[in-house]
Amino acid sequence: MKTCPCQSSTSCHSAKSRAGRAQPLVLAIVFFMAGAVVAGICTGIWLRQHHPSADTGGLAAPTQNVLGQLPSLVTIRYYALLPAGNADPSLQAFAGRVANLLDTMQTASGGKLRVTTLDQLAETNAAAASADGIQAFNLDKGEACFLGVAIASGNHKETLARLQPEWEPALEFDLARAIERATAVEPPRPPAPEVAKPRPEIISSIQELIPDVNGTSLEQADAIFHADFLKQCAIAGQEIEAKVNAAAEQVSRAQSNGSATDAADARKHLQEVQLAQGERLRALAARLQLQLAVFQQMKNAATNASK
Repeated sequence: MKTCPCQSSTSCHSAKSRAGRAQPLVLAIVFFMAGAVVAGICTGIWLRQHHPSADTGGLAAPTQNVLGQLPSLVTIRYYALLPAGNADPSLQAFAGRVANLLDTMQTASGGKLRVTTLDQLAETNAAAASADGIQAFNLDKGEACFLGVAIASGNHKETLARLQPEWEPALEFDLARAIERATAVEPPRPPAPEVAKPRPEIISSIQELIPDVNGTSLEQADAIFHADFLKQCAIAGQEIEAKVNAAAEQVSRAQSNGSATDAADARKHLQEVQLAQGERLRALAARLQLQLAVFQQMKNAATNASK
């Protein structure tokens, strides 16, 4: 007859009780660890969806979706014209962060988004900013500041006229929505009413810059016209600067001679020269817009003729 290896039936019962209690404890630990693993996996999925990481370039998932599905080329002109005396360091730092964000978005687009940064303080860039609808500010402090973006895709344009640090948390999504609007496909429109025939000099200037209208896309034409616009602004700036300097010297001589009448006439002439400067730059900006509109008409006419 076999006997229990324990010293007594009481000790044997005690050992079995301890084993029985240990089994639920082990199971509880196993279930807890399995639950922690599942929770970790779910948390990781949620974080990837709602909090982008370095794998997505720091951009949110909705922004990645917009940039990854662009139907056409998008160009962005980023104007960061901030004279040191008129823009405090915090605004300069904000402008740098905007530039980094645009670079990240350009990389994430896979070549469908092209960003051009204009940050050199020159009259030509200021004129281009005004032509693109960028808002000037800090005029009371001296030279105007510009901080904004002009977004274009085909015939569609969107402008964020003034970027402000207090709205920085929403900037990525504002940019994504503007890009989405610029690339939106509109339903066919009825034929536009016939407009006045453009002046021969406008057509001549377009043909000189773009001999092959059929082989040039709207995006390419836009870049060509803007490059010519900046060139014309530079030429005008040099001519106007010479006239302003001459008028200023005339004021100085009149004041030195002590003639109040001559000094008043000289100051009036200087003001007229300065006004003419602004009018000439505005005329160049208007010419740019007219060239774009007429080129589109020529493009449409050539397309219809080939059908």
